[in-house]
Amino acid sequence: MAGALWPTPMSTVNLKNICKIYENNVPAVNDFNLDIEDKEFIVLVGPSGCGKSTTLRMVAGLEDISKGELYIDGRLVNNVEPKDRDISMVFQSYALYPHMTVRENMGFPLKLRKVDKAEIARRVQEAAEILSITQYLDRKPKALSGGQRQRVAIGRAIVREPKVLLMDEPLSNLDAKLRNEMRAEIIKLRQRINTTFIYVTHDQTEAMTLGDRIAIMKDGVVQQIGTPQQVFNTPANLFVASFIGTPQMNFFKARLEKADTGYQVECLGAVVPVGTEMAGTLASKGQTSADVTLGVRPEHISIHTGAGNAISSTVEVSELMGSEIYLHTVVGESSEQQEVVMRIQTTDLPVEYRSGVPYGAKLEFTFCNQMIHLFDPATERSLLC
Repeated sequence: MAGALWPTPMSTVNLKNICKIYENNVPAVNDFNLDIEDKEFIVLVGPSGCGKSTTLRMVAGLEDISKGELYIDGRLVNNVEPKDRDISMVFQSYALYPHMTVRENMGFPLKLRKVDKAEIARRVQEAAEILSITQYLDRKPKALSGGQRQRVAIGRAIVREPKVLLMDEPLSNLDAKLRNEMRAEIIKLRQRINTTFIYVTHDQTEAMTLGDRIAIMKDGVVQQIGTPQQVFNTPANLFVASFIGTPQMNFFKARLEKADTGYQVECLGAVVPVGTEMAGTLASKGQTSADVTLGVRPEHISIHTGAGNAISSTVEVSELMGSEIYLHTVVGESSEQQEVVMRIQTTDLPVEYRSGVPYGAKLEFTFCNQMIHLFDPATERSLLC
């Protein structure tokens, strides 16, 4: 781990038309394409069963590739043994040897490779310092907390000085506080070691905070690849829009109307003019009037206190979060009610509601017309991408 903690070999990874098909023709991963740059941090994210861990295991060599080609640094590695791929992997379960000390656990992969004892000691010490676990080197895993064990597992992976570091939901066994702490530690680790990261998680917060780019998967198929801001601001389809963001985006049946002066959306009895930039995008695509699915994030809804083009709602649940409040409201009559979730800064509420909004309260709201999303109801694709 010399210089920036270890030498800096190229570490690109290229997945070309990768497929994993199990018995009975059951596809787990279908036509996965992704080019990962040297030193890039890529996150594979999606719900359970979407194929993200299977993809990671194919990169690691723990799963055979049914179709397609996998390259590491331009070298085809489909049939290369895991030990010869110059990768390390951190598992969800830590997988530490209980009878070994932390020092022995971390040095074990190097011992198997018959690395010189002095070199093993140097690498273990340096990795322990990076991860702030030097004081635990002579302890057994049972004497450590979950967060400390995960640091040891990461340390065991990085002492090998791999070209590519694979992490399979490494924080899922930790409580919320420890997950936050370990996310910060992984960001620091990334800044201190020269390697390429491929990280798997079902947690969108981890994906958004850790990744240079995110690959969002569903049913074995990549739905969108982009930076955290790209997938948040311009989701490619309804699935991505609903998966990224907390609380989840609201969706409404609506009508997009094209007029001489631009576009407007008719929804919930109100008319929402489409923002200038968005209208330009629609016009450049030749978009005509059509039924659409309107998506609006809870934080892009504003409480309306004046007269005008607002939507009336009734509060059913309010969750006060300190500086903001989540409001679960309904719009319309009981037979055709539409739920609307809002995320409002408490200072934007009427004064009488800043300590809480009671059940049954009546509120009027508007959508931020620069931040709406429009989807084709049939294909579920965005009209703006």
